[in-house]
Amino acid sequence: MRSFLQLPIAWRRISAVALFLLGATTAYAQQPTAAEENDKIKQLLQRIEQLESRVKELETRQAPAAAATEAQRTSTEAEKPLAAAHGAMHDSTSSSSSPALQIHGFSDVGYHVSDQKGETNSFGLGQIDLFISSRLSDQFSVLGELVLEANEKNEFGFEAERLLIQYSQSDYFNLSIGRYHTSIGYYNTAFHHGTWFQTATGRPFIFAFEDEGGILPIHNVGLSATGRIPSGKLGLHYVAEIGNGRSRRTPIGEPVQNTVDENNGKAFNLGVFVRPDWLPGFQAGFSVYRDRLTPDGLPKIDETIAAAHFIYQGPSVEWLNEGVLVRHAPFGAGRAFNTGSFYTQISRKFGKWRPYFRYQYVNVPEGDQIIGDAGRQNGPSAGLRFDATEFAAFKVQYDRSARRMLDSINGLTLQVAFTF
Repeated sequence: MRSFLQLPIAWRRISAVALFLLGATTAYAQQPTAAEENDKIKQLLQRIEQLESRVKELETRQAPAAAATEAQRTSTEAEKPLAAAHGAMHDSTSSSSSPALQIHGFSDVGYHVSDQKGETNSFGLGQIDLFISSRLSDQFSVLGELVLEANEKNEFGFEAERLLIQYSQSDYFNLSIGRYHTSIGYYNTAFHHGTWFQTATGRPFIFAFEDEGGILPIHNVGLSATGRIPSGKLGLHYVAEIGNGRSRRTPIGEPVQNTVDENNGKAFNLGVFVRPDWLPGFQAGFSVYRDRLTPDGLPKIDETIAAAHFIYQGPSVEWLNEGVLVRHAPFGAGRAFNTGSFYTQISRKFGKWRPYFRYQYVNVPEGDQIIGDAGRQNGPSAGLRFDATEFAAFKVQYDRSARRMLDSINGLTLQVAFTF
């Protein structure tokens, strides 16, 4: 039963009146004098005033604690979307009567110096990445990644790098429809367009974006499904994707077929990976991507991309290893072009400091009609990341790249990456 102090003021007054009437009735039965009745009334009124004064005092003491509790709850709720962006980047706010749009930003500013002929030392703005999420219901959500970026002509362009409506039935089936990052290997779905998430200043060359000279179909438009495979503590997962695939890779053309496919065939990608419960942070897997390209003025080309990875990302140690084989087989040519590539990256965190090292290699045959201009590139990168705050990091990185039939390139990059 609630105590008298916990009752609202109106109820306390009613209770006091009831006590008064009860006292008056008893007094009437005993036939007290008028003086005795006045004294009784005064005593009841004094008691009421004392109780109300005590209640106000208790409410005053409890107000700061209640405000602190509410502030802590509000702060925790506000941090949930950003924490979800760092981990899965697919979680949204809780469902309500109408969708609640959440927007978080990522960007970077840097300075790059290089000994490559024809290249100038420059300050530069990185991609301005707006990560958008909205929960439509318990099972449906929307995810978008809109990027504003300047090109080599210092002109800004705006592009929807990812735009998906997602359906999550259970841990065993999750479906995304729209433009997504293909699940070729690990890096492409673990790290998206915000450099703040990445240890290094940029992506490994084999996972470079299409408009930056990358050799892989990083983006696709279609369907992507993923989920767990019942396997106990082994933590087996599957990936199945189907989409338009890419067009012929050119310096000026749009390689992602956003609305129109060049042919009726579709690209598909199948993969499996394990995340064992007994080794948190470890993942290993492989995938196979297939498509048929129809470049203008050339015979059809069968494209097969096989990728394998094993990685470990613990609280302090990061170790990433991936290999990708790209095979292009033109119809009637009698020869296939195989591109081998890999990278390994290792880092160790010491407080706010994280030194890292990466070595990467890619060797594209000269006769490859799709990605032949990439040539051969290999070399080390070494750097240091300093997390100045929870949401901003300073990075310095040295790169050396040896190239086939060309001079080697040495470069130094300074970068401040942040989220907001």
